[in-house]
Amino acid sequence: MTWTAPEIERTQQLLVGDERAMLQSLLDRNRAILLWKCQGLNGSQLAARSVEPSSMSLLGLIRHMTEVERGWFRMRAAAEPVEYVYSSESNQDGDFDDTDPSVAEADFARYHEEIALCDKAIAALSLDHTVLHPRSGKDISLRWIYLHMIEEYARHDGHADLLRECLDGITGYQ
Repeated sequence: MTWTAPEIERTQQLLVGDERAMLQSLLDRNRAILLWKCQGLNGSQLAARSVEPSSMSLLGLIRHMTEVERGWFRMRAAAEPVEYVYSSESNQDGDFDDTDPSVAEADFARYHEEIALCDKAIAALSLDHTVLHPRSGKDISLRWIYLHMIEEYARHDGHADLLRECLDGITGYQ
């Protein structure tokens, strides 16, 4: 039997709550939207690059967001001594370039695991917790990282919508 991305039950985001809960709710909603755009597709469909010459695919987006989650939350905010999963010095775009339909299920499992590890890594940190931005060298807060991650997901959720439409015509909230 061919593995297909599981169906996603999207939960309602909080409309009222404290700042941390609201940020987490919006981040979780955007995480779920990415998974929702992948549901029901097999590894080959997920790895399909629908907009040539781009190497972007739905599976690449799952792998990319695994890297982004790890980079900002675990490596940067929590200062955990971990390396990137798919990217390396020799191939910084390994998350997109090296997709393999036969291991899509493992890539999805790794994404889910990374989210759990990231949420755990920052759970005790204050939104005012600061670290240095990797490029500018300026202080940034965990609050800024949350907002950046929401922005990152929003951008890629839009890409996912277009990629899914190219695969089977499904758009928006169908």
